[in-house]
Amino acid sequence: MLSKYNDKKPKNQVLSKMVDKHVRENTARNIKQCNNSMAFIYDCQCEKGKQVAGNSCNNRFCPICMFRLSMKEALKIYIMTRYLEDEYGVVFIMGTFTAPNVRGEDLKVEISKFGKAFKKMEKRNAILKINKGYIRKLEVTYNKDEIISYDMWHGLNGKRPMGEYFEKKGLSVGDLNPNYDTYHTHYHAIFAVSKSYFDSRSYLRQEKWLELWREAMDDKTITQVDIRRIKKNAAGGDGGINEIAKYAAKDSDYLISQEVFDTFYAALKGRQIITFNKLFAEANKKFKAGELDHYKTPDTTEYVKMLLYSWGGKVYNEYDRRDLTEDEVKEYNGHLINEMEVE
Repeated sequence: MLSKYNDKKPKNQVLSKMVDKHVRENTARNIKQCNNSMAFIYDCQCEKGKQVAGNSCNNRFCPICMFRLSMKEALKIYIMTRYLEDEYGVVFIMGTFTAPNVRGEDLKVEISKFGKAFKKMEKRNAILKINKGYIRKLEVTYNKDEIISYDMWHGLNGKRPMGEYFEKKGLSVGDLNPNYDTYHTHYHAIFAVSKSYFDSRSYLRQEKWLELWREAMDDKTITQVDIRRIKKNAAGGDGGINEIAKYAAKDSDYLISQEVFDTFYAALKGRQIITFNKLFAEANKKFKAGELDHYKTPDTTEYVKMLLYSWGGKVYNEYDRRDLTEDEVKEYNGHLINEMEVE
């Protein structure tokens, strides 16, 4: 776990410089000092640890805080899907809705267009018949590759497979990337549907989803949507929960330069990143009220030690270690939950 913080904290320091001109002095200071000091509890072998204290800034662009939030969101969404399965007998499909990349100056308008298009699409009869509720998450990525690589072509190392797209344009690996220095807006959405959906007349093939999304976006150049079933009680294993729980933007994208960060900041500031609809909106309220806590998996680790860390400029350094007090043992053991880690 600490290795994640050692990876994210240097990026947080880059953010503190880039965000300075966009925020007030107090906010900038809180971002820079985010998790400068942290407290972790560990088992007796110091193999499993969990953060229990730290001065978090909770900024939308902070790599540390977004890493923590993604795990909480993954757990929350997993619990909501389990509740909806048990209570309403629904199953889930995962959809990814995209459009051609745009330049930075057009990103704000493009994001607004996506929101209007999705609302338009969900009101179509074909969607109304099947949709019992959805979670929708906005994500924006930046294309920083000047050359078409093997990984881009085949979809390796976290990249989207683009071979078919490039081939249609007569391009190959090693050619100049026509999407260099552009922004890719897309939605990930989990829809709750009835168990009979896949065998019913209301079942929508990929081609129909694509037609509906093209019409909603009023853009015939959109070439694909990706719709797939999420396995019962194992959405995380199929990528559904992880995709929804990921950050709206990757720190490896928006921290690449001041200009790119300014574009992301202007486009995403104040935006609603995640939306809950119908049954998912109901489940979200119940989760907040603690009514779904019985779905949480208890953390059965026996924590006995506390280690304190401070940021040393390059890595976190341990500066104190002690046994937990009797009160701390009672406070932590048996009262914590397992989180779902999102890569």
